[in-house]
Amino acid sequence: MRIPALNPLTNAPVALDMADGCACLLPGADTPPPANVFLSPGWFDLQVNGFAGYDINAPDVEPATVAGMVRRLWQEGVARCCPTIVTQSFEHMARCARAVALACEQDAQIAASVAGIHLEGPYISPVDGARGAHPREHVRPASWDEFARWQEMAGGRIRLVSLAPETPGALPFIRRLRQAGVVVGLAHTLATTDEIAAAVDAGATLSTHLGNGSPATLPRHPNMIWDQLAEDRLWASAIFDGHHLPASVMKVIARAKGIMRTILVSDAVALARMPPGIYETTVGGKVELHPNGRLSVFGTPYLAGSASALKDCVENAVRLAGCSLAQAVQMASANPAKLLEVKVSDTSSALRASLTLFQWDDRARRATILATIVDGAIVYNGEGVRHL
Repeated sequence: MRIPALNPLTNAPVALDMADGCACLLPGADTPPPANVFLSPGWFDLQVNGFAGYDINAPDVEPATVAGMVRRLWQEGVARCCPTIVTQSFEHMARCARAVALACEQDAQIAASVAGIHLEGPYISPVDGARGAHPREHVRPASWDEFARWQEMAGGRIRLVSLAPETPGALPFIRRLRQAGVVVGLAHTLATTDEIAAAVDAGATLSTHLGNGSPATLPRHPNMIWDQLAEDRLWASAIFDGHHLPASVMKVIARAKGIMRTILVSDAVALARMPPGIYETTVGGKVELHPNGRLSVFGTPYLAGSASALKDCVENAVRLAGCSLAQAVQMASANPAKLLEVKVSDTSSALRASLTLFQWDDRARRATILATIVDGAIVYNGEGVRHL
């Protein structure tokens, strides 16, 4: 089956040849592609804690948990992801890291989808508000020895660490991470202007979920959000789920950082894509998942995490942040790949490409995932493909 499509980043015609579970990407198309069918580099979620009931940070996490989450994300167009491990005890975080490593060792397709582990914490601010939902009792100073033990258990797969630059020991830790080829993001921080500048000088290159992981009330200026927006050496990831950031802030981040240095992340938790209702969780306690996708601490207006997928963030970038479809896809595919120095599939790649095929409804600003390809293999083939 050969499907003509458009590359949303270039608007050039391409064709996807799908047969026997394999996909071959061809430049050009034998027949004019439909105006609403697009084939892009594989969508890439740098920050996903869980999905559809699979919890990467659960006390009983197993390799099957990781594999189940990754396979479910394929249905959302996510070809690559970074399972995200958050602040907990050493033993708990070690178990999570080992589960990801084993899942990759046991299944080559899972390994091809897991671009690396994202370690968010435990080296963050202990202050309420900045700390977010991370348990205060497990927040601690940066430790290279501790990190090295996690990295060994992860089989070297930790590719991104998010921390607060004011944490004791952060600057030498950042330097050692960069020497080891690990990307460093700033997050859950109350850092001063000078502390942010020093962290960037040491090698930090990302603001993780900028605009979140901060107190509700901040000094008018300066503050760590302004300072990170103004720092041209920092990329910014942001949660465009429609709940974590208002539309005005989405626009400001994309405009201040520029499309080429902004990354969309879901920061999804295990309740993403679950039915609305009341749930008991290990981190947020009693939470409510509302019909509109908002996840809040039960009986309060406070967010309890993200229950959205990267697809929702792409849609909201167009619907709420004033981005074009090309810009939204750029922020969800090529940009995170460039940050982590992962090769991006393009129309010159005939084989072993990682791609996302989707249909776009411009009136509703909504994407329908048709197929997801990982390393040349068709890992998700939606019902809509047969109607093209």
